[in-house]
Amino acid sequence: MSARVSGIDAMAFHGTQYYLEMADLAAARGVDPDKYILGLGQRQMAVATPCEDTVTMATVAAHRALERFDIDPGEIGTLIVGTETGVDHSKPVAVYVHDMLGLAPNCRTFETKHACYGAMAGLTSAMDWISAGRARGRKALIVASDIARYGLNTAGEPTQGAGAVAMVVSEKPRLLELDPTSFGDYTRQVMDFWRPLYSKYAFADGHYSIDCYLDAFSGAWRDACENAGSWDPLRLDRLAACFYHVPFTKMARKAHHRHCETEWGKKVEREDTEQVAAIRESYDQQVAPWLELNSVVGNIYTGSLFLALMDYLRKAQPAGGERVSVFSYGSGCGAAFGTGVVTPEAAGLAERLDPATHLEQRRKLDMDRYEELIRLSETADHNEAPYPDPADWQLDRGLYFVGTRDHVRQYAGSAADTP
Repeated sequence: MSARVSGIDAMAFHGTQYYLEMADLAAARGVDPDKYILGLGQRQMAVATPCEDTVTMATVAAHRALERFDIDPGEIGTLIVGTETGVDHSKPVAVYVHDMLGLAPNCRTFETKHACYGAMAGLTSAMDWISAGRARGRKALIVASDIARYGLNTAGEPTQGAGAVAMVVSEKPRLLELDPTSFGDYTRQVMDFWRPLYSKYAFADGHYSIDCYLDAFSGAWRDACENAGSWDPLRLDRLAACFYHVPFTKMARKAHHRHCETEWGKKVEREDTEQVAAIRESYDQQVAPWLELNSVVGNIYTGSLFLALMDYLRKAQPAGGERVSVFSYGSGCGAAFGTGVVTPEAAGLAERLDPATHLEQRRKLDMDRYEELIRLSETADHNEAPYPDPADWQLDRGLYFVGTRDHVRQYAGSAADTP
């Protein structure tokens, strides 16, 4: 029996109501703005208020995906939330989202955690669920939702961000048909980035993590070639676009450089001018045009790869039939590389998934308000903390976290009302 086809049928993004200009952060920290804007490739970063958390962002993004693509919540048979910033060591974010969306009781739910790889793990699990015949005509809802927060005056401060990307996976995808024969995996135990149970903030070995990321790409790509039976279907000259995990947008340049080296079977140094020029041209055509959303949202961990895919689908106006690649990396580490084919319907649906209106409605933070927000967020979910009030942040409508009472998280409002 041949495997059932599946792919991404709907997508939507939801971030925060506030953002910070990277130039303002640089000025406040006594840093040349080009270090952040050119060196990291970041222009702005989304900043979550104490009333915005992984649950609220995931729920709003999921609601938008279902509503804008005319999907009945009753059609969802699996809900997976990929996150590395969950709200409970035991209770999954997915259960909160399931309740707030009003999904059916026979919908299975769980949370996937493997640093920034969690959402890809959910996506491939949904593909397997459909392929195995367990879906029975239903669809899967996969949500990547995270808040990247490293604290004030830290090395990681300019690589923060927050947001959620929701994807509906079905047997008749309207956006991207995923090719299961082109997916490959890689896993290795490394200590490049981790967050102990007792810490609000992660620990990282930044340079080592980049090396781990690049090694994982080569390993996952080679496994994908073995799965496909040949590297020929995955060749760069057959790909219309390449999407990578981007904790900061310049990471995509490093990843694409390794992509070219891995395919060519040789290391390319600066003095190899012809090869360097070829990599630059490939990057400018296949990667760089689709990083705008990442540059104004910042690091959203599990969702960063899929935010780049959304940027392509909203801007490229593909005719259908274009093959694209996706690479997800999660520290610790786990990774996957695969490809998919854009559907003929995708171009006509670009407006439905474009988050431009939401991003235009965000409000700019000044440094004093930003630093106050970060400090308050550190303890906003503590049981003894004052209840965070959306009105304090001019959040007059929407779905928001409003504190912990008797050790139970409380939410108010509706995803349908969130701007």
